[in-house]
Amino acid sequence: MYPFVTVLLLLVLGVLSVKLWNHRQALRRLHRAIFSRQPLLREDLPGASGREWDELCDQTNELIHEVNRLHQQRTGQLAQLEATLGSLQEAVLIVDSSNFILLANKALQEIFPRALNILGQRLELVLHSVEFLNYVDAVRKNQASPQHEIEFVEADRTTWVELTGATIPSLDAARGSWVLFVLHDITKQKKLELVRKEFVANVSHELRTPLSVIKGYVETLVDGHREIQIDDRERFLKTIQRHTDRLNSLLEDLLTLSRLESINPGLKHEAVLLVDLVKGIVDDYRSRPGAADHRLNFEAEPAIGSVLIDPLKVTQVLGNLLDNALKYTPKGSRLEVLLSLRSSDVEVCVRDDGPGIPAEDLPHIFERFYRVDKGRSREKGGTGLGLSIVKHIVQLHGGRVWVESVVGRGSAFYFTLPVRK
Repeated sequence: MYPFVTVLLLLVLGVLSVKLWNHRQALRRLHRAIFSRQPLLREDLPGASGREWDELCDQTNELIHEVNRLHQQRTGQLAQLEATLGSLQEAVLIVDSSNFILLANKALQEIFPRALNILGQRLELVLHSVEFLNYVDAVRKNQASPQHEIEFVEADRTTWVELTGATIPSLDAARGSWVLFVLHDITKQKKLELVRKEFVANVSHELRTPLSVIKGYVETLVDGHREIQIDDRERFLKTIQRHTDRLNSLLEDLLTLSRLESINPGLKHEAVLLVDLVKGIVDDYRSRPGAADHRLNFEAEPAIGSVLIDPLKVTQVLGNLLDNALKYTPKGSRLEVLLSLRSSDVEVCVRDDGPGIPAEDLPHIFERFYRVDKGRSREKGGTGLGLSIVKHIVQLHGGRVWVESVVGRGSAFYFTLPVRK
């Protein structure tokens, strides 16, 4: 009796164990099907039978089908959104509720060249800015300003961006809303604004010095003209005249620079024999009193023919370079003006054997109001704008300008003029 019961119990336990194992295998296959979003066939569950398993299999397939449909719809919407926003010049960025990047168009990568393959990455790992992350939180809380400027500083690059952010409904509402940002690169505007501020400050400083001197001497003459000796009066008037001339030169250079930087700089191109033009300028400077104690030499390659230039503007370029060479080199110095043919360009060089320019000043030599020796330049009557005018005129002709110099061994200023037929 007892052995029979024992065998029966073992048989029942065996059958239950097999069914339990089959059910566990069926559940594993259901899990894999749901995870991989692949439809499940009834034959894939050989050990699980019954109406309940049939209903579970059908419901699982319906769920998988619905998930696939929603995923396809979401992917299509993202692709359509990316295609729509990809051609915009404004940079567009979309992040989800967890700050994972869902969309970034090409314009964003132009602003941030190092932000490559950023889809799916967290925002804070791509754009390293605490201020930007704070703005993201403010947008989510509807506390952000309509437009916000942020400076992104990297090792060798600074980028200014104007941001506009807004929340948008997500394609998966259960995961919260998304945040859309439109970014405008305003780095150039910021740099221009800085240049403008520096320019205004420099102009104010340059105008203040001669005006202060003129005002002081005029007040002295007005208050004590009866007691002032005639020799002192003449000295005061000559000082006023000298600073008035300097003020006039400064205003003339400012007007010239303003015209060159305008939309219509007023260049009048014509075919000119460059060798004859430059030779005439050099001969004119040889006859000037300021060049009497200098040796001025001119050399040109005979193959140089006519070039299409504005002769008055090119004369101004050479005049500025020669004036500087005569002002800042000692008596007895040798000045050379050399013309050479370089493939499609004519290279003009004005070289001297004067004191030279320190290496740290060379990158700034063509900036407005930049002077190597500020006190000496003002004494010589320089405005600090001559080389900036040279650079603008040469660039308007399609050429380039540069300087080479070694302290104690002189300086050489070069510029090129394209040879156009």
